[in-house]
Amino acid sequence: YKRAKLDDDQVSDKVIGTHSGTFQADEAMGCFLLRQLPEYRNSKVVRSRDPKVLETLDIVIDVGGIYDHAKRRYDHHQRGYDERFDDGKEGTEGRCTKLSASGLVYRHYGKDVIKAFYPGLSPEHLDFVYVKLYDTLLEALDAVDTGVEMAPELLYRDTTGLSSRVGRLNPRWNEVDAPNPDERFMEASRICGEDFLSVLTKIVESDLPAQEFVEKAVLSRHEVDPSGEIISLHSGGLPWKGYLYELEKKHGVDPLIKFVLYTDQAGMWRVQAVTVEGKAFENRLGLPEEWRGVRDEDLESLSKIKGARFVHAAGFIGGNDTYEGALEMARVALTRK
Repeated sequence: YKRAKLDDDQVSDKVIGTHSGTFQADEAMGCFLLRQLPEYRNSKVVRSRDPKVLETLDIVIDVGGIYDHAKRRYDHHQRGYDERFDDGKEGTEGRCTKLSASGLVYRHYGKDVIKAFYPGLSPEHLDFVYVKLYDTLLEALDAVDTGVEMAPELLYRDTTGLSSRVGRLNPRWNEVDAPNPDERFMEASRICGEDFLSVLTKIVESDLPAQEFVEKAVLSRHEVDPSGEIISLHSGGLPWKGYLYELEKKHGVDPLIKFVLYTDQAGMWRVQAVTVEGKAFENRLGLPEEWRGVRDEDLESLSKIKGARFVHAAGFIGGNDTYEGALEMARVALTRK
């Protein structure tokens, strides 16, 4: 897939409305998304809190106290509002955040925006991209705008993200020769668009093909080893961690996969342990304890496996000169359950 280039000369006569005053990434992103659609392509954006002004506009987000898709009104500040993207992942209590204005826009128009840039996506791939893009980018904007912290207790606060970068575009209280806030808002919307397209492109052109490679590896796992607990990826650098758990559920994998074989940039074969789902450092099964921290000739002698080059001190990864050697390292590890 390659991203399509939209027509910059197309300008819709529809008008988008949002609130005036201090702006956030929420409505800046929402306006960007709408302005990618044919119906609102490069539409004028009016920023106001005057109900008489807003009622004349074609579509209004993040102001007005109404969420009504039929009327093209998408606010989230009203009492009793509790719209969420979906029910969340299996085994969770659901999404942690309500939808902000950008989340509402994405709910109703997100797939159309994605199709505008990637019209060739199959329905299955479109669904994958739609959810992953929300998980990767839009959910954080919703959470920031609705006041949901990333963790109960923060050790530090991140001010490098999109919401912070947009916030810094607001005119400062003591800024001399203060800039036009509406011009600054459009700059904020442009920055949101750059991040959106960057994430979208990665998902479609890198993550989506990677998922297909990982799925093939999962389905052919018994060809690698009769146990079905080792998979092999013959493309180094391919991201696999984000897909393995869902693919195991999708295909009813049992027993679960313990090791993944792949090549690094230098051509060495790696054998990496799969972590317990939801854990960063706890492995389903690590490489043997006595190998950990041992290298080269000492490791070959100890393991009796030709080409063994190293095993990390934590036992989560090792290396071998050959595929056969890496596979043997994983097979030996399986006998140490």
